[in-house]
Amino acid sequence: MKEKIIELLNRADDYISGEEISKHLGVSRTAVWKVINHLREEGYEIESVTRKGYRLVSSPDILNEEELHYNLNTNVIGNKIISYDSVDSTNQQAKKLALEGAGEGTVVIAEEQTAGKGRRGKNWVSPPKTGIWMSIILRPDIMPENASMLTLVAGLAVCKAIREITSLEASIKWPNDIVVSGKKICGLLTEMNSEIDYVNFVVVGIGINVNIEEFPPELDKMATSLMIEGNQIYKRKRIINKTLEIFEVYYKKYLETEDLTNIIAEYNECCINIGRNVKVTSRSQNLKGIVKEVTRKGELIITDPQGEDIEITSGEVSIRGIYGYV
Repeated sequence: MKEKIIELLNRADDYISGEEISKHLGVSRTAVWKVINHLREEGYEIESVTRKGYRLVSSPDILNEEELHYNLNTNVIGNKIISYDSVDSTNQQAKKLALEGAGEGTVVIAEEQTAGKGRRGKNWVSPPKTGIWMSIILRPDIMPENASMLTLVAGLAVCKAIREITSLEASIKWPNDIVVSGKKICGLLTEMNSEIDYVNFVVVGIGINVNIEEFPPELDKMATSLMIEGNQIYKRKRIINKTLEIFEVYYKKYLETEDLTNIIAEYNECCINIGRNVKVTSRSQNLKGIVKEVTRKGELIITDPQGEDIEITSGEVSIRGIYGYV
Protein backbone atom coordinates (compact mmCIF):
# COMPACT_ATOMS: atom_id res chain seq x y z
CA MET A 1 0.00 0.00 0.00
CA LYS A 2 2.86 2.38 0.72
CA GLU A 3 4.14 2.05 -2.84
CA LYS A 4 0.68 2.83 -4.25
CA ILE A 5 0.25 5.90 -2.05
CA ILE A 6 3.67 7.21 -3.09
CA GLU A 7 2.67 6.68 -6.71
CA LEU A 8 -0.67 8.51 -6.27
CA LEU A 9 1.02 11.44 -4.52
CA ASN A 10 3.66 11.65 -7.25
CA ARG A 11 1.10 11.56 -10.04
CA ALA A 12 -1.28 14.11 -8.50
CA ASP A 13 -1.07 17.57 -10.11
CA ASP A 14 -2.22 19.19 -6.89
CA TYR A 15 -3.83 17.94 -3.68
CA ILE A 16 -5.40 14.49 -3.56
CA SER A 17 -7.98 13.79 -0.89
CA GLY A 18 -7.70 11.02 1.68
CA GLU A 19 -11.11 9.81 0.52
CA GLU A 20 -9.92 9.51 -3.08
CA ILE A 21 -6.84 7.58 -1.99
CA SER A 22 -8.88 5.26 0.24
CA LYS A 23 -11.40 4.53 -2.54
CA HIS A 24 -8.63 3.88 -5.05
CA LEU A 25 -6.89 1.41 -2.74
CA GLY A 26 -9.99 -0.05 -1.09
CA VAL A 27 -8.85 0.79 2.44
CA SER A 28 -10.06 3.10 5.21
CA ARG A 29 -9.06 6.75 5.44
CA THR A 30 -7.51 5.91 8.83
CA ALA A 31 -5.23 3.39 7.12
CA VAL A 32 -4.23 6.06 4.59
CA TRP A 33 -3.52 8.54 7.39
CA LYS A 34 -1.27 6.01 9.15
CA VAL A 35 0.76 5.40 5.99
CA ILE A 36 1.06 9.16 5.36
CA ASN A 37 2.44 9.62 8.88
CA HIS A 38 4.87 6.75 8.37
CA LEU A 39 6.08 8.37 5.15
CA ARG A 40 6.62 11.64 6.98
CA GLU A 41 8.76 9.81 9.53
CA GLU A 42 10.87 8.48 6.64
CA GLY A 43 11.51 12.02 5.43
CA TYR A 44 8.75 12.66 2.92
CA GLU A 45 7.46 16.23 3.11
CA ILE A 46 3.70 15.88 2.72
CA GLU A 47 1.44 18.88 3.12
CA SER A 48 -2.14 18.32 4.33
CA VAL A 49 -4.96 20.86 4.06
CA THR A 50 -8.53 20.39 5.31
CA ARG A 51 -11.03 19.73 2.50
CA LYS A 52 -8.18 19.50 -0.03
CA GLY A 53 -6.18 16.51 1.09
CA TYR A 54 -2.49 15.69 0.73
CA ARG A 55 0.24 17.09 -1.49
CA LEU A 56 3.75 15.72 -1.87
CA VAL A 57 6.21 18.58 -1.49
CA SER A 58 9.48 16.63 -1.62
CA SER A 59 10.84 13.09 -1.37
CA PRO A 60 13.95 12.03 0.56
CA ASP A 61 16.89 10.52 -1.28
CA ILE A 62 16.26 7.02 0.02
CA LEU A 63 16.59 3.81 -1.95
CA ASN A 64 13.60 1.60 -1.34
CA GLU A 65 11.42 -0.54 -3.56
CA GLU A 66 8.61 2.02 -3.60
CA GLU A 67 10.77 4.90 -4.78
CA LEU A 68 12.77 2.91 -7.31
CA HIS A 69 9.77 1.28 -8.97
CA TYR A 70 8.16 4.66 -9.57
CA ASN A 71 8.99 5.80 -13.14
CA LEU A 72 11.15 2.72 -13.83
CA ASN A 73 10.49 1.85 -17.46
CA THR A 74 11.78 -1.70 -17.81
CA ASN A 75 10.19 -5.07 -18.54
CA VAL A 76 12.59 -7.42 -16.73
CA ILE A 77 15.49 -5.61 -15.09
CA GLY A 78 14.27 -4.33 -11.72
CA ASN A 79 10.96 -6.22 -11.87
CA LYS A 80 11.82 -7.12 -8.28
CA ILE A 81 13.89 -4.79 -6.10
CA ILE A 82 15.15 -5.87 -2.69
CA SER A 83 16.54 -3.03 -0.59
CA TYR A 84 18.55 -3.06 2.65
CA ASP A 85 19.77 -0.39 5.02
CA SER A 86 23.08 -2.22 5.37
CA VAL A 87 24.64 -5.44 4.04
CA ASP A 88 28.12 -6.87 3.91
CA SER A 89 28.04 -6.78 0.10
CA THR A 90 25.19 -6.55 -2.39
CA ASN A 91 26.95 -9.15 -4.55
CA GLN A 92 27.12 -11.57 -1.62
CA GLN A 93 23.46 -11.01 -0.82
CA ALA A 94 22.47 -11.34 -4.48
CA LYS A 95 24.33 -14.66 -4.77
CA LYS A 96 22.46 -15.99 -1.72
CA LEU A 97 19.13 -14.90 -3.18
CA ALA A 98 20.00 -16.37 -6.58
CA LEU A 99 20.78 -19.73 -4.97
CA GLU A 100 17.36 -19.52 -3.32
CA GLY A 101 15.71 -19.00 -6.71
CA ALA A 102 15.55 -15.21 -7.20
CA GLY A 103 14.56 -14.53 -10.78
CA GLU A 104 16.08 -12.81 -13.79
CA GLY A 105 16.34 -9.06 -13.34
CA THR A 106 16.14 -9.00 -9.53
CA VAL A 107 18.02 -5.99 -8.17
CA VAL A 108 19.63 -5.99 -4.73
CA ILE A 109 20.47 -2.55 -3.39
CA ALA A 110 21.75 -1.19 -0.08
CA GLU A 111 22.27 2.18 1.56
CA GLU A 112 25.57 0.89 2.94
CA GLN A 113 28.03 -1.96 2.38
CA THR A 114 30.20 -2.99 5.30
CA ALA A 115 32.42 -5.32 3.27
CA GLY A 116 32.10 -4.16 -0.33
CA LYS A 117 34.48 -5.89 -2.71
CA GLY A 118 36.04 -4.78 -5.95
CA ARG A 119 37.94 -6.73 -8.56
CA ARG A 120 40.58 -9.19 -7.33
CA GLY A 121 39.27 -8.96 -3.77
CA LYS A 122 40.06 -5.29 -3.26
CA ASN A 123 37.99 -3.37 -0.73
CA TRP A 124 35.35 -0.97 -2.03
CA VAL A 125 34.55 2.04 0.16
CA SER A 126 30.73 2.22 0.50
CA PRO A 127 29.70 4.93 2.98
CA PRO A 128 25.99 5.09 3.90
CA LYS A 129 23.45 7.07 1.84
CA THR A 130 26.06 8.62 -0.45
CA GLY A 131 26.40 6.16 -3.31
CA ILE A 132 24.73 3.50 -5.38
CA TRP A 133 25.64 0.01 -4.25
CA MET A 134 23.59 -2.53 -6.20
CA SER A 135 23.72 -5.93 -7.86
CA ILE A 136 21.63 -7.36 -10.69
CA ILE A 137 20.79 -11.07 -10.84
CA LEU A 138 20.78 -12.47 -14.40
CA ARG A 139 19.98 -15.92 -15.72
CA PRO A 140 21.12 -15.71 -19.35
CA ASP A 141 20.99 -18.71 -21.69
CA ILE A 142 24.62 -18.35 -22.77
CA MET A 143 27.87 -20.28 -22.70
CA PRO A 144 29.90 -19.64 -19.52
CA GLU A 145 32.89 -18.34 -21.48
CA ASN A 146 30.78 -15.44 -22.75
CA ALA A 147 29.61 -14.24 -19.33
CA SER A 148 32.56 -11.93 -18.68
CA MET A 149 31.31 -9.61 -21.42
CA LEU A 150 28.38 -8.68 -19.18
CA THR A 151 30.81 -6.47 -17.25
CA LEU A 152 31.33 -4.45 -20.42
CA VAL A 153 27.59 -4.33 -21.12
CA ALA A 154 26.94 -2.97 -17.63
CA GLY A 155 29.85 -0.52 -17.90
CA LEU A 156 28.43 0.98 -21.07
CA ALA A 157 25.00 1.33 -19.43
CA VAL A 158 26.45 3.11 -16.38
CA CYS A 159 28.58 5.40 -18.54
CA LYS A 160 25.62 6.41 -20.71
CA ALA A 161 23.36 6.92 -17.66
CA ILE A 162 25.89 9.18 -15.92
CA ARG A 163 26.35 11.22 -19.08
CA GLU A 164 22.61 11.63 -19.56
CA ILE A 165 21.67 12.47 -15.97
CA THR A 166 24.66 14.62 -14.98
CA SER A 167 26.09 15.86 -18.32
CA LEU A 168 29.53 14.89 -16.96
CA GLU A 169 31.96 13.43 -19.49
CA ALA A 170 32.14 9.90 -18.07
CA SER A 171 34.27 7.30 -19.84
CA ILE A 172 34.87 3.56 -19.56
CA LYS A 173 38.26 2.28 -18.45
CA TRP A 174 38.36 -1.29 -19.76
CA PRO A 175 37.24 -3.63 -18.38
CA ASN A 176 35.41 -2.62 -15.23
CA ASP A 177 35.80 1.05 -14.23
CA ILE A 178 34.03 4.28 -15.09
CA VAL A 179 36.13 7.43 -14.81
CA VAL A 180 35.50 11.17 -14.77
CA SER A 181 38.39 13.67 -14.97
CA GLY A 182 40.85 10.77 -14.89
CA LYS A 183 39.56 9.43 -11.57
CA LYS A 184 37.45 6.37 -10.77
CA ILE A 185 33.80 7.06 -10.14
CA CYS A 186 32.35 3.56 -10.55
CA GLY A 187 33.53 -0.02 -10.30
CA LEU A 188 31.88 -3.18 -11.60
CA LEU A 189 32.25 -6.74 -10.37
CA THR A 190 30.67 -9.65 -12.25
CA GLU A 191 30.47 -13.10 -10.64
CA MET A 192 29.11 -16.31 -12.10
CA ASN A 193 27.71 -19.62 -10.88
CA SER A 194 27.90 -22.19 -13.66
CA GLU A 195 28.48 -25.71 -14.84
CA ILE A 196 30.76 -26.71 -17.74
CA ASP A 197 28.30 -25.73 -20.45
CA TYR A 198 25.53 -23.95 -18.55
CA VAL A 199 25.18 -20.70 -16.61
CA ASN A 200 23.10 -21.00 -13.46
CA PHE A 201 23.22 -17.27 -12.77
CA VAL A 202 25.36 -14.18 -13.09
CA VAL A 203 25.53 -11.34 -10.57
CA VAL A 204 26.61 -7.94 -11.88
CA GLY A 205 27.69 -5.62 -9.07
CA ILE A 206 27.73 -1.86 -9.60
CA GLY A 207 29.18 0.69 -7.20
CA ILE A 208 28.86 4.39 -8.06
CA ASN A 209 30.28 7.23 -5.97
CA VAL A 210 27.44 9.77 -6.09
CA ASN A 211 27.27 12.24 -3.20
CA ILE A 212 30.55 11.52 -1.43
CA GLU A 213 32.08 14.85 -0.35
CA GLU A 214 35.67 13.69 0.12
CA PHE A 215 37.91 10.64 0.11
CA PRO A 216 40.70 9.54 2.46
CA PRO A 217 44.20 10.66 1.41
CA GLU A 218 45.13 7.22 0.06
CA LEU A 219 42.19 7.35 -2.40
CA ASP A 220 41.96 11.06 -3.15
CA LYS A 221 44.19 10.94 -6.25
CA MET A 222 42.42 7.89 -7.66
CA ALA A 223 38.74 8.27 -6.77
CA THR A 224 36.10 10.94 -7.20
CA SER A 225 32.33 11.33 -7.02
CA LEU A 226 29.59 12.83 -9.14
CA MET A 227 29.07 15.46 -6.44
CA ILE A 228 32.72 16.52 -6.49
CA GLU A 229 32.85 16.66 -10.29
CA GLY A 230 29.45 18.27 -10.84
CA ASN A 231 29.53 20.49 -7.74
CA GLN A 232 25.97 19.51 -6.83
CA ILE A 233 23.95 16.82 -5.07
CA TYR A 234 22.34 14.24 -7.38
CA LYS A 235 19.18 12.19 -6.87
CA ARG A 236 20.49 8.64 -6.74
CA LYS A 237 17.20 7.05 -7.81
CA ARG A 238 17.28 8.93 -11.14
CA ILE A 239 20.73 7.51 -11.89
CA ILE A 240 19.64 4.02 -10.81
CA ASN A 241 16.49 4.04 -12.95
CA LYS A 242 18.33 5.34 -16.00
CA THR A 243 21.12 2.76 -15.53
CA LEU A 244 18.64 -0.12 -15.28
CA GLU A 245 16.68 1.08 -18.29
CA ILE A 246 19.75 1.44 -20.51
CA PHE A 247 21.20 -1.83 -19.22
CA GLU A 248 18.04 -3.71 -20.22
CA VAL A 249 18.35 -2.38 -23.78
CA TYR A 250 22.03 -3.35 -24.09
CA TYR A 251 21.52 -6.70 -22.32
CA LYS A 252 18.86 -7.64 -24.86
CA LYS A 253 21.20 -6.70 -27.71
CA TYR A 254 23.98 -8.76 -26.10
CA LEU A 255 21.75 -11.84 -25.82
CA GLU A 256 20.98 -11.71 -29.55
CA THR A 257 24.60 -12.56 -30.41
CA GLU A 258 26.20 -13.54 -27.06
CA ASP A 259 28.81 -10.87 -27.70
CA LEU A 260 29.17 -7.12 -28.16
CA THR A 261 28.47 -7.00 -31.91
CA ASN A 262 25.40 -4.80 -31.53
CA ILE A 263 26.96 -2.31 -29.12
CA ILE A 264 30.71 -2.39 -29.82
CA ALA A 265 30.73 0.90 -31.75
CA GLU A 266 29.14 2.69 -28.78
CA TYR A 267 31.50 0.96 -26.38
CA ASN A 268 34.63 2.01 -28.25
CA GLU A 269 33.31 5.58 -28.46
CA CYS A 270 33.04 5.65 -24.65
CA CYS A 271 36.28 3.75 -23.91
CA ILE A 272 39.05 5.98 -22.58
CA ASN A 273 41.66 3.29 -23.33
CA ILE A 274 41.40 3.78 -27.10
CA GLY A 275 44.47 5.48 -28.56
CA ARG A 276 46.18 5.74 -25.17
CA ASN A 277 49.51 4.43 -23.95
CA VAL A 278 48.91 1.59 -21.50
CA LYS A 279 50.80 -0.85 -19.34
CA VAL A 280 49.40 -4.36 -18.93
CA THR A 281 50.34 -6.51 -15.97
CA SER A 282 49.12 -10.11 -15.75
CA ARG A 283 50.29 -13.56 -14.74
CA SER A 284 51.46 -14.38 -18.25
CA GLN A 285 52.82 -11.07 -19.51
CA ASN A 286 53.90 -7.52 -18.87
CA LEU A 287 53.82 -5.15 -21.82
CA LYS A 288 53.34 -1.59 -22.94
CA GLY A 289 51.65 -0.32 -26.06
CA ILE A 290 48.87 1.75 -27.57
CA VAL A 291 45.25 0.54 -27.42
CA LYS A 292 43.75 0.03 -30.87
CA GLU A 293 40.21 -1.09 -30.02
CA VAL A 294 37.97 -3.36 -27.99
CA THR A 295 36.66 -6.31 -30.02
CA ARG A 296 33.13 -7.70 -30.18
CA LYS A 297 34.35 -10.48 -27.84
CA GLY A 298 35.45 -7.92 -25.30
CA GLU A 299 39.20 -8.27 -25.78
CA LEU A 300 41.54 -5.28 -25.72
CA ILE A 301 43.77 -5.00 -28.82
CA ILE A 302 47.12 -3.37 -28.06
CA THR A 303 49.77 -2.43 -30.62
CA ASP A 304 53.17 -3.03 -29.04
CA PRO A 305 56.33 -0.97 -29.77
CA GLN A 306 57.23 -3.39 -32.59
CA GLY A 307 53.91 -2.74 -34.33
CA GLU A 308 52.39 -6.12 -33.49
CA ASP A 309 48.74 -6.30 -32.41
CA ILE A 310 48.30 -8.26 -29.17
CA GLU A 311 44.99 -9.50 -27.79
CA ILE A 312 44.44 -8.91 -24.08
CA THR A 313 41.69 -10.84 -22.31
CA SER A 314 42.53 -10.06 -18.68
CA GLY A 315 45.03 -8.36 -16.42
CA GLU A 316 45.61 -4.99 -14.77
CA VAL A 317 45.59 -2.28 -17.44
CA SER A 318 47.09 1.06 -16.39
CA ILE A 319 46.56 4.10 -18.62
CA ARG A 320 49.21 6.80 -18.79
CA GLY A 321 48.02 9.76 -16.74
CA ILE A 322 45.25 7.86 -14.95
CA TYR A 323 45.46 6.31 -11.45
CA GLY A 324 49.08 7.45 -11.10
CA TYR A 325 50.60 5.74 -14.17
CA VAL A 326 53.02 8.19 -15.85
